[in-house]
Amino acid sequence: MRNASLQSAAVAFAILLASCAPVGEAQVATDQASAREASAAAFDAAPDTSGSGPFPAIRDVRANLPDHLVYRPDDLDAVADGQLGVVLWGNGGCSADAASARFHLLEIASHGYVAIAPGKAYSGPGALPEPPREAPPTEGAFPPVQTMPADLLAGLDWILAENERAGGPFYGRIDPAKVAVAGHSCGGLQAISVAADPRIATTIVHNSGVLAPEAFNPITGFSVAKEELRNMHSPVLYILGGESDVAYPNGMDDFARIDHVPVAVANLDVGHGGTFREPNGGRVGTVAAQWLEWQLRGDEAAARWFTGEDCRLCDDAEWTYEAKGF
Repeated sequence: MRNASLQSAAVAFAILLASCAPVGEAQVATDQASAREASAAAFDAAPDTSGSGPFPAIRDVRANLPDHLVYRPDDLDAVADGQLGVVLWGNGGCSADAASARFHLLEIASHGYVAIAPGKAYSGPGALPEPPREAPPTEGAFPPVQTMPADLLAGLDWILAENERAGGPFYGRIDPAKVAVAGHSCGGLQAISVAADPRIATTIVHNSGVLAPEAFNPITGFSVAKEELRNMHSPVLYILGGESDVAYPNGMDDFARIDHVPVAVANLDVGHGGTFREPNGGRVGTVAAQWLEWQLRGDEAAARWFTGEDCRLCDDAEWTYEAKGF
C-alpha cells in the first residue's frame, strides 16, 4: 500500500492551509486532500489489468534486474521471435515507485512490448513499504529525485543483453530497432534526456515539458535545458492534460520549438494526472499504444490516428491535436 504517513501528511497539510484561509477556501483544500487520499487508496486496492491488446500482460521482478519492474506479455511464446518492442518508462515525480503507472504499462505490454520502469512496487496490491523521501532543500522545491535517466538506460542495457543470453526467457525475442522511451511529469523530462540515445526510435512525453530558462526549477537533483530538445533524433509525441495541466505551457512551448524532427501534441482535458489510474490506462493508454504501433511497427491503421486531415484524433471532440514534420 502507498505509504500511509504520506497520505496523513497530505491531509494534515490541507488542514494547516485551512486554518490560514477563508472558510470557503479551507473547505475546498480539505475536500481536495480527501479526494486525493481516496483516489490513492482506490488505486492501491485495484487489481492489475491485463491490457486490451492481443497479449494479456503481467508485471514481474527479474532476479538479475531487482531494482526495476518488467511489464510483459504473460505468454512470451505467443509473440513471434524477434517481434517484442521495448518501452523505457520514467516514473512520475522521478520517484522509485515503478508501479505508479501500472495500468498504463500493462496496456502497452499487452500490445507486444516489454515495458521497464525503474524502482519497485510501492503502490498497488502487495506493495512494499515506501521508504521515506528526503526533505526538500528549499521552500517551494520538491524532494530529491529517486531515479535518474541512467536508470532507464540500465533497463535497456539489461533487456538487450537478455535478448542475447541463450536459455533466458527473452532470448531472441526482442527487436532492438523497436525501442521507445516515455515518462510522466518529471519522468517525461527523463524521457527527453534519454531520447538522445541513438537506440531510441521514438519518444512519448506525458504531462511534461522543459521549463523556460528563467523559470524556477522545483525539481531537486535533476534538470533538463531547452537546448537538449535538439538532441532528440526521432519522432516525438507530447500527451498533455489541457490548460489545467501544470505542464501545459512547458509542453506546448517544446512543441513550438521542435523543428528538426516530426513532433505531435495531443491534449485531453483531464489535468496533470492524465488517465493513468483508469483501467488499461484509459484514453491516454490507447493513444500511446497506437503511437507505438505506428512508429515502431509501421501499422497503417495506427497511423490513421495521427495523420491525414480526418485523422482519428483530429475528429475526436475530446482531443485537441496538432502535428508537424510528418
